Amino acid sequence: MSDVIVERVGALGRLRLDRPKALNAVTHGMVGAIDRALDRFSADPGIVAVLLTGEGERGLCAGGDLRGLYESAGTAFAEAFWRDEYRLDARIAAYDKPFVAVMDGITMGGGVGLAGHAAHRIVTERSRVAMPETGIGYLPDVGGTWLLPRAPGEIGTYLGLTGAPVAAADAISCGFADAMVPSAALPGLVEALSALAPDAGDDGVRDVIARVARDPGPAPLAEHRAVIDRCFAFDMVDEILSALAADGSAFAAATHETLLAKSPSSLVLTLCLLRRGRGAPNLEACLEREFHASLALLAEGDFREGIRAAVIDKDKTPRWNPPTLEAVDPARIARWLEKRAEPVFSKARTGVV
Repeated sequence: MSDVIVERVGALGRLRLDRPKALNAVTHGMVGAIDRALDRFSADPGIVAVLLTGEGERGLCAGGDLRGLYESAGTAFAEAFWRDEYRLDARIAAYDKPFVAVMDGITMGGGVGLAGHAAHRIVTERSRVAMPETGIGYLPDVGGTWLLPRAPGEIGTYLGLTGAPVAAADAISCGFADAMVPSAALPGLVEALSALAPDAGDDGVRDVIARVARDPGPAPLAEHRAVIDRCFAFDMVDEILSALAADGSAFAAATHETLLAKSPSSLVLTLCLLRRGRGAPNLEACLEREFHASLALLAEGDFREGIRAAVIDKDKTPRWNPPTLEAVDPARIARWLEKRAEPVFSKARTGVV
């Protein structure tokens, strides 16, 4: 069982993530099933566009299968999983037919990897989009270090470090989504996409979405933009914390407390990757860095402890090592940025060694 429903509906190739009890968390088998389906859709001249949705009422996808990673010995399982997952994320970004992703409800982590790089990214009034990985001793992977640095100002830095979820308006303003479609209009959207003419192309898909899209209203984060841009402009986490502590606003104080609960090592590593992501030549370069850093966090960082506290024991009290930002060893973080396995992509794809 792949837990992905693959079907053709008229001119539409449909991918429906089908693990609703697990909030459609992505497994290695699901990655393979989606990749094979994209082969099939690409070869079918009758398919004009591809649509990704999630089964159930709660969301598109809550992320990757953390339990599977926790229960695996060493890093071999994770290496195979992430290698295929990251290649799939890059494939979606460059897919040869219009790829539409509906981020209805919770869309986090691996769900952002599947949807955030699509050509047409739809949110609804129920969407909650986030990269909450620093809270489990991890990093915003699946291309998060490509997407986040391209948000306006320092909003991406704020979202990547705090893991704060955003609704439709902020998801669009941050560059995580393109249009807001009311959830009640989704069945009509699917019907219209399935009826596309063979020569509709990307413009035809965009026109269908535009007909049912609605104004999401003001983006709540805009109210705090000045504080975010000022306090998250630094390249050191301790400087960000100091700026937040000195700001005096209730938002800054709450954000300061949020950061103190995250894995100190993950915060330092994430900020480094976000800054490197700003100058990255392409998505693949960011995915390559994330791959090797992810293996490091699983092998010797806080990732297993974060999964234990959040998913296995569910005590919500992770014991970070080290427990404070002051005790984080910069040399250790630097080692986590080094190559740990065979590359995911060729040098020609990433533009970097």
